[in-house]
Amino acid sequence: MLRKYHLRSRYSQNLLNHATLFKPYVFDHNQRATLDRDGHLLFPGLLTQDACTQLETALADVQRQSEEGPEDQFPTRFAAEYNSHLESLIAHPQLLELARQVLGPDIRYDHCVTLNRSAGNGGSNWHTHEYSDDDTNLGFIRIFFYVNGFETEDGALKVVPGSHHFRDPNIRADNDKDLIEQWLRGRLHPTTGCPMRIEQLTAPVGTVVLMWTHSLHGVTPRKQSSATRWTVVFAYRNPGRPSAARWINPNFEDRKIPGTEGLMSLY
Repeated sequence: MLRKYHLRSRYSQNLLNHATLFKPYVFDHNQRATLDRDGHLLFPGLLTQDACTQLETALADVQRQSEEGPEDQFPTRFAAEYNSHLESLIAHPQLLELARQVLGPDIRYDHCVTLNRSAGNGGSNWHTHEYSDDDTNLGFIRIFFYVNGFETEDGALKVVPGSHHFRDPNIRADNDKDLIEQWLRGRLHPTTGCPMRIEQLTAPVGTVVLMWTHSLHGVTPRKQSSATRWTVVFAYRNPGRPSAARWINPNFEDRKIPGTEGLMSLY
């Protein structure tokens, strides 16, 4: 299993140069056990109000560039490369501390992707992601910022607790019915022994979600009457294997971004 690493607060001095991103929170052995058992962990309302305001502005800027720019550019996929505020968060002391509490001290930045869901967005089908599928000593964590949150059946995140234990990057289903009748049928949670099931989450404004990359997840459609759901994910991993999700342009990888020393290289 992944080594456990409880990091003491080392970033107080560095934080003086950064706006506060998170409100006070606890990540102890209980939270770690929940994350390892279920594959995801919610911190409702963790983002500060100022952080939410700055993030919404940044995400709207990336969205605009995506809609107005050339078709061969992908601002939403390489979001930190198209917005200076998102770029500055890659090495934010609080974000790095959270990632290292999960993964340990040796981590790499993998990608920053916007996952905005405008009114009427169709959501996403059930899927998992790859990384070091055969070696549990290497972990990959996605950290979602749900800036304005979401309600059930309205751009909501859906998960299957325990699915990450299978470390299978190829689980797919077009809808809940297919998933229940196919992959979920008769399948038990590897840790609890209970039948595996779909769980649809809710998230108040400013919620942060940690998710292991092999966790099975999807998103419900966004209602026509709802405003855009502003969301960005920052992903970090232990180095040691190639990463199919690693979206970094070479010129960005070579940039001297303060605080990212040792974070940007593949290995």
